[in-house]
Amino acid sequence: MAVPLPQPPPPPDPQFVLRGTQSAVHALHFCEEAQDQRHPLLFSGSQRGLVHIWNLQTRRTVAALDGHGGQCVTWLHTLSPGHQLLSQGRDLTLRLWDLAEGRNAVVDSVQLQSMGFCRSSVLAGGQSRWMLAVPGKDSEVQILEMPSGTSVCTLQPEAGAKLGLPMCLRLWQADCSPHLLLLAGYEDGSVALWDVSERKVCSRVACHEEPIMGLDFDSQKARGVSGSAGKALAVWSLDGQQALQVRGTHQLTNPGISDVTIRADRKILATAGWDHQVRVFHWRTMKPLAVLAFHSATIHCVAFATNGLLAAGSGDQRISVWSIYSRT
Repeated sequence: MAVPLPQPPPPPDPQFVLRGTQSAVHALHFCEEAQDQRHPLLFSGSQRGLVHIWNLQTRRTVAALDGHGGQCVTWLHTLSPGHQLLSQGRDLTLRLWDLAEGRNAVVDSVQLQSMGFCRSSVLAGGQSRWMLAVPGKDSEVQILEMPSGTSVCTLQPEAGAKLGLPMCLRLWQADCSPHLLLLAGYEDGSVALWDVSERKVCSRVACHEEPIMGLDFDSQKARGVSGSAGKALAVWSLDGQQALQVRGTHQLTNPGISDVTIRADRKILATAGWDHQVRVFHWRTMKPLAVLAFHSATIHCVAFATNGLLAAGSGDQRISVWSIYSRT
């Protein structure tokens, strides 16, 4: 008589759920430096234009920042040592907030040219100077030196290249190179590597048949992943000649990935699904590890904390916080 194989344990429930945004959650960001790592602050951006700051120890909001005129907040990022916040909204502005000593003040703004949902990207070279990539008009990407707001360059695809709008951006710099690089996912489903100094595309590869909605890049492994409006996750790599190559695609049950993020220890990644589910994969093998089902609407964003917590923000106005595959 055959012995039935043991069944894998069911996926866990959220460790806790945050409520009170009063609209869909479109952006999440953990700030490790504002408090101790056991209880990092969580920032969330809502469709109604508010940025909520959450204390995960009390599971309540510390403050609600209103700086985008009721327009959706699509991206959040804090600058070291955690007292400055960048928020991007569909009101065509990117705000710089001073949060030090209880202040919640806008100290600078950058005007944007794109009404889309493309999130900006930051590369911090130090506390006094940092680089910012923002979506420009049509298919352009603007590179700014901050906090001065000085324009470094505008990256414009060559004539005849029908890439569509930039959908997601990732600034980075190799340890052994002074060159600033940008990975950009486009509306046509391709990923391009830009050399910002040379203002040229080093390589471009077709990854998806639908617009790319999110990407992340592991600079240590020179390997990235992207998700689209379609049913596939694409894994691609970058060789020593700065050439992009697709390494594989992984079919999902349902189409639509809003966001994808690799955990800082480069062991797992998470995706935000239009099918209301978070999917967790092993980053090296891309083996599916878990399907986290809790939300009742599209998941727009996912974020990892250094301590291993995973947060997901949804159109159902809730943020689920999970503790899975703890870091060792």
